[in-house]
Amino acid sequence: MITIKDIARVAGVSHTTVSRALNGSPLIKPETRDKIEKIAADMNYVPNVSAKSLVMKRTYTIGLFFSSIDQGTSASFLVDAIKGIHHALDENYSLTVHGIDGIRHLEGISPHRFDGILVMSQSDADNAFIYHVKKAGIPLVVLNRHLDDPGMANVVANDREGVREAIDYAIGQGHRRLAIMEGKAGFRSAAERKQGFLESLLAHGLSLPAEYQAAGDYSIDSGFRRMNALLDLPEPPTLVFCANDDMAIGAMNACYARGASVPDQVSLIGFDDIVFASYTNPALTTIRKPVAEISELGTRKLIELMQPVGPGSSQEDEALPTAASSETLFVPTTLMIRQSVAAI
Repeated sequence: MITIKDIARVAGVSHTTVSRALNGSPLIKPETRDKIEKIAADMNYVPNVSAKSLVMKRTYTIGLFFSSIDQGTSASFLVDAIKGIHHALDENYSLTVHGIDGIRHLEGISPHRFDGILVMSQSDADNAFIYHVKKAGIPLVVLNRHLDDPGMANVVANDREGVREAIDYAIGQGHRRLAIMEGKAGFRSAAERKQGFLESLLAHGLSLPAEYQAAGDYSIDSGFRRMNALLDLPEPPTLVFCANDDMAIGAMNACYARGASVPDQVSLIGFDDIVFASYTNPALTTIRKPVAEISELGTRKLIELMQPVGPGSSQEDEALPTAASSETLFVPTTLMIRQSVAAI
């Protein structure tokens, strides 16, 4: 196995210089670094990550934590989050994925296991985990849920505004009997999306009857069941806003099973713009939540927080986390108008 000392002999430099060059140290001249990197590539050098971790006092592991992987996290949401992270994550780092609801002992979440942590937060119940990570001194960025904490880095989309825009559009198409299929109880996203729905109704002087409020859980099955219940009403709604696309697809299937034409008899709007949304029949009008972009931006912010604290930092200093940033970054949603909303 080729080692740093082998590269040093060929390059005619010390093994310390080789180590610094391969780790991107600003102390090494660019021409020297280029020469060493070329020699390393020609010799098929493979870094020993375990040894590097011991020297640098780093784990080279990033943890991605969801509120729950089993409950309320769709497969497309999970894939988009990981895709965005990998666009930004250095190839030297490994990504591990966890559900907060599966953690038995918070003491196991420590700087000895993670160089940094991303929390794809869907619930206020995540706060105990989030503040444990912060107290442990692990660089942290919270995605997806806005936190009113001046000491926390946060990347979110404005779900409320996105829904309000979509319902304004539906009302502009002539709809007056609008129902909502809510997301999972306790999830901040569900509350924000419902608030946007209500704000639009209020602005247009419309009310929301109790029978037009359907409690879903973000699953396709709940969309199917709740849509059937809405269709059973003496006066069904002309439009149903579903708090995610999975429920909207379930609702569309229920309409077909009942012989209710979409969009002529019932119009549907979803949320997320998953890959299947444009391939339903009819294609689903939905609000695009840029999960991949949120994840990529959050990862870049996390990498920034993990950087050395100053130009004079030594290799050992580089392992120390920087202070948390209070920056909150907003990523806009987009209304994707397709064929599932009729003008009446």
